[in-house]
Order: sequence, then structure tokens, then C-alpha cells
Amino acid sequence: MKTVLFNLNDKELEQFVADLNLPRFRAKQIREWLNRGAPDFSVMKNLPEDLRDKLSEIAETLPLKIVKKLESADNQTTKFLLELVDGEQIECVLMRTTYGNSVCVSSQAGCAMGCKFCASTLLGLKRNLTVNEMFAQILVAQWELRGDKFRDIKPNGDANNGDVSHIVVMGTGEPLQNTENVIGFLERANNELNISWRRITVSTCGIVPGINELNKWGRPINLAISLHAPTDELRSQIMPINNKYKLHEVLDAAFAFSDTHNRQLMIEYILLGQKDENGSVMLYNANEDYANKLVELMRGHNVMVNLIPWNTVDERDFASISGNAVHRFQDILIKNGIHTRIRRERGADIGSACGQLRLKNSKDNKK
Repeated sequence: MKTVLFNLNDKELEQFVADLNLPRFRAKQIREWLNRGAPDFSVMKNLPEDLRDKLSEIAETLPLKIVKKLESADNQTTKFLLELVDGEQIECVLMRTTYGNSVCVSSQAGCAMGCKFCASTLLGLKRNLTVNEMFAQILVAQWELRGDKFRDIKPNGDANNGDVSHIVVMGTGEPLQNTENVIGFLERANNELNISWRRITVSTCGIVPGINELNKWGRPINLAISLHAPTDELRSQIMPINNKYKLHEVLDAAFAFSDTHNRQLMIEYILLGQKDENGSVMLYNANEDYANKLVELMRGHNVMVNLIPWNTVDERDFASISGNAVHRFQDILIKNGIHTRIRRERGADIGSACGQLRLKNSKDNKK
């Protein structure tokens, strides 16, 4: 297996260069390109061509490589299917917004949570991602943002002044099943890329010990809870984790985090429908009764409810509901004083929902 240079610390990289009988300054040059997210050695134009060719034979730059890249029609969303050195695949998404450039990062290869509406969990959990594998996703996005200007200028150590401004750990996997590495990744993003804690969001389906660990860690990041149902009975039907951590336990831990760090808690609520025997779409978790139950859970707390129209997943039995039904649900929350928004649909034309691209690629490879 080729050596992944990004995984080497500075001393190890210097030794790697020394073993090739190269001058020490080559290690610094290579490191500068690695910090920029160079996808291969061909872009390292300040290295001799014969050295670039030799490095390509024995090493890789990053601990992952792009398998597919999809661009939305409005050019605001780019989705990457990435392959790790052991062959496992993950996804990350770059979203260009009015407030900056946000990267949705995966924390695991696959997912073990078993949520009934999600594509990520259909292939099961393969393994946790390392700090380097999560950090490299940011560099892939940053390289994409810089384009040819980023590739052509000579490295001068300013790679950390890039264009990624926000991180959301909302990709494939449950971040709080990989808490140690997620925290290590976020510390590195803050230290090396100067990304403010307040521009970082971690989403969890409700791993209570993990939420408590984030609270103890003490950084004022944003916390998002994938709630998706306002009763234990309904939530347990679509989210098996609710059988272990009940609604009140999850929300108590989340509200404690919000209060401690003076951060508004984000509540993710995916709006689901189901088709009856005649093919008509019936509301599943999005009727007036459930909206009022959600109001009772949120009342008196500093929250923002993020309503998410469901992206169709062929392997799932749910259906998308109408825009009118989405707005009726929102109106009930707003009239009761709950800060609520409908998530803007991004990248639907490229399957930007978590796990869709990875699942499709797996199917295609089996044909």
C-alpha cells in the first residue's frame, strides 16, 4: 500500500524525504501542498517532474480521493463521493451560501443508527473516520473553491486562509459514536483553518453521553438534534436509537448544552408522508396534532426548528408531502412563538441527501 503523506507528521515527512536522498526543503514544499489539499503530485509544479513521477509511484497525497463529483444546476452545491485508502466510500457536500461556504462532513463510513427514512444507514456501519479523514474533506472542498488560481500559485504557507467558513458535521454517520475523533477534527479546524466555534455545527440523533461529553469539552459550537418526531411512540418507530435514549433524556441534555454555551439549539425535523393503498399521500409525522406536540416540547427554550422536506429514497417507504402541508406545519409553530424555518432544498438534482450517492455507486458496482 502506498504511503499517505498527509498522515505523516513533520518529522516523519522529513524522514520520508531523507530516505529518497532529497534535500530537507522538499519536505516543506510537499507539506505546503498537502495543507492546500493537493489531490495528487502532478499539481506540485515547484517539484521536478521526475520527482513528481516517483512520488506518484510510491505515495498518495491525501487519505482519500474523489471518485465522483456532482454539481447542482444552480452551481451552488457540489457533492463529492470520496474513497478512503481501504476502499470504503464516504460523501461530503460543499454548499455556497450568502453567508459563506459551508462543508457538510461525514464522520463515519456508513451508519449504524437504522433511521427508517435515511439512505446512509442502508449499507450499515463500516468504521469510524480518523481526524485526518475528516479534515481532508475540508481540504477537498477548499481545493474546489480555489480553482485554477489555487493550483497555479506557488505555495507560500498561506493555505490556512482559505474560503471554507462553516463546518456542519451532518454527513454520513453518527458523530457522537466517534466523539473523540470528531473533537480532534474540530480542534484542528479551529486551530489551523481559523474556523470559529460559532460557525461549527454537530448534529446527532440523540446519543446522550456524547452530548454530555460535548458539553464537558466546553467549546461554544452549535448543536443540532435530529428529532423528527414529538412523541416517544412515533420516534421509536422511525429512529431505533429512541429505544435507548428517550425524548426527554435527549432534550434535557441538549437544552443543558444550549444553556451552558448560550447557543440556540437547532431541532431537525424531517417531514414525512406515506402513500395509502390508493396511492394518495397521507401525513405521517406532519399533521396538526404532531405540530402542537412539538410546540409543547420546544416552548420556553432557545431553539430554532429546521423543517426538512423529505428527499425521496427509493428503498424507503415514505413519500414527500406537499408544500402546503409543510407550510401549515410551520405556521402552527410560528403562531405559538417557536422560531421555525424551512430548510432550503439544495442539490436535489444531484441527490445531496446523506448517503444517496454512496448507495447508488454501490448498486452500480454490483451490476
